[in-house]
Amino acid sequence: MTRSRTKRASWIAVSALAAAALIAAIAHSIGAQQQAARGPADEKNWEAVAPGLVEPGSGEINMLASVIGRVSEVLVSVGDRVAVGEPLVRLDDAEARARLATAQAQYSMRKRARNDQSAGKAADRRKAEDALAEAEAALVEARDAFDKAAIAKRSAAGSDADLAAARTAWTAAQDGVAQKEAQLRKVEAESGTPLPTQSEGGLNVARTELWLAVTQLDLLTIRAPTASTVLQLNAKVGELAAPSAPRPLVTLGDLSRLRVRAELDERDIGKVKPGDKVAVRADAFHDREFAGKVAAIAPLVQAGRISASGVRNLTDYSVTEVLIDLADPGPLLVGMKVDVYFQPGKAVQ
Repeated sequence: MTRSRTKRASWIAVSALAAAALIAAIAHSIGAQQQAARGPADEKNWEAVAPGLVEPGSGEINMLASVIGRVSEVLVSVGDRVAVGEPLVRLDDAEARARLATAQAQYSMRKRARNDQSAGKAADRRKAEDALAEAEAALVEARDAFDKAAIAKRSAAGSDADLAAARTAWTAAQDGVAQKEAQLRKVEAESGTPLPTQSEGGLNVARTELWLAVTQLDLLTIRAPTASTVLQLNAKVGELAAPSAPRPLVTLGDLSRLRVRAELDERDIGKVKPGDKVAVRADAFHDREFAGKVAAIAPLVQAGRISASGVRNLTDYSVTEVLIDLADPGPLLVGMKVDVYFQPGKAVQ
């Protein structure tokens, strides 16, 4: 009797799984049919239909901490527009600043020891090394000035002109370092330049350690890699940030243009090519169509992740991602679910 009940229970479980798979397949088929049913009103003829999501033209840029640290400052808010290099989040830097102060003291001490000795034939190299060190110090000052100008502008205590001037100075300082590095390499490559003395070698080590301390300090400031808008903000003062955190500190995106990332069924890949015209529709705007064209087709087939209803697919069908450039996104928002209709013979130049 017990064995019979066990067999019956196993049969019921298998039947339930089979039924669930069948329902999921039917749901996917119905979703595709519903997409077709609410296709473009003026053109009932299309090659393929695919679900998609609206995203920034740059894609979503997720900013994580480069090192482990505790968040000390959150300098932006959701919806803020940020410039290239603008500070977004700062991690606690007390320890890093202490290391920087130590490195600066070591460098100053080594430089005094070197200056007590005659440069001799290495005068040109010594001059080039000092010029590079001065350029690096100017770069740090210019970067700090830019950060202050960006923070002041965001708090309405500064202006666009101040920020632009600070950016110009920072860019000039970066160019200055590159030029001085090239000059030093040129002097070092000249014949007849003697090898560094012990004091000169010690100063070079101290300079390298100082620049390393500067770099480590800068890693504690998360900066915008491109001009963009803050889409999501997860950073909170006091929380621990790490490179392996499950959520980004800040998510950015370029909203100056929007695109759609569609998932095209692998069976329809041969029907679509770059430049093809598409029509995009969203449930939120039943009476509107948004024109676009195929910008790129991914050379990869993978499991589908979205469906027409916007939920994770339960079916095991494979898709390739297709990027759609929108001519005019209008009221569409990032993350909005849409349906993409690929129209035959409608390549856009």
